[in-house]
Amino acid sequence: MIETPDLPLPGRGDTAERLRRLAELGRADPVAARLGEGHADAVAIRAELGDDGESAGERWGVWAAVPKSVRATRTAGGWQLTGERPWCSGAGWCTHALVTAEAEDGIRLFAVANEPPHAVPLDGTWPAVGMAASDSRTIRFTGAPARPVGGPGDYVNRPGFWHGGIGVAACWYGGALGIADALHTSAKDDPHTLAHLGAADVALGAAHAVLMEAAAIIDADPAAIQHRLALRVRATVEAAATEVIDRVGRALGAGPLCRDERHAHRVADLTVYLRQSHAEADLEQLGGLVRTEKSPW
Repeated sequence: MIETPDLPLPGRGDTAERLRRLAELGRADPVAARLGEGHADAVAIRAELGDDGESAGERWGVWAAVPKSVRATRTAGGWQLTGERPWCSGAGWCTHALVTAEAEDGIRLFAVANEPPHAVPLDGTWPAVGMAASDSRTIRFTGAPARPVGGPGDYVNRPGFWHGGIGVAACWYGGALGIADALHTSAKDDPHTLAHLGAADVALGAAHAVLMEAAAIIDADPAAIQHRLALRVRATVEAAATEVIDRVGRALGAGPLCRDERHAHRVADLTVYLRQSHAEADLEQLGGLVRTEKSPW
């Protein structure tokens, strides 16, 4: 059973430690990092939006993809959710989740217990190879009792939305470290292997630097909306992780991918995990933000 991490909240003076520990999770196991980061993000969201109820023994996820796939209805007995939500990581692991849903007054965030008959993972909806163990099946909600967390639009409009995005990048960085470890322990004294190892060090150093810079910026001004910062950090870490995957494969060949099950899983898992980036769509957003700055650099 994957344990839930107890991490410092972002923006409280110890964000660097939070990111360091998320990276440790990613280095050990990208799947554990995916689930652990989701739980830690849910704890941070609840704290930021004033939903600080007891959570001992609970395992939380944040299931916010395709918000309009779930409908929220206010009844005499409270809010209820109905619909099918894809990409629910930890579908069989999470005891609770924060779920976005369309209500009559806009997109809202709700806390929901992940238990039948009101919340049921749908078999056959996660036939994945990479990140298979994250169990990101579709959940069908049927009149699920739900507690609102914040108001309409609060989930995406709060500063912590971007803090969470940077936390995901820390997990990507950790996953890249785990893959680079294979090259470091197997590196031979030949020029091509050493060149790949040196390039991996450059990429990982850049990723670490932007993460630590982001931590300092967040702690210095926790209430600021760090949209541009988050996009830049995520793009930098994604590029670094992609380069590490490529260089380790080119340096070591097919052997580790075919004979080292743990390494092969890391590569497959991180490859899928990185696709939480929206690639050129995110770069387009970043370019638009940079374009509005008089002197961006």
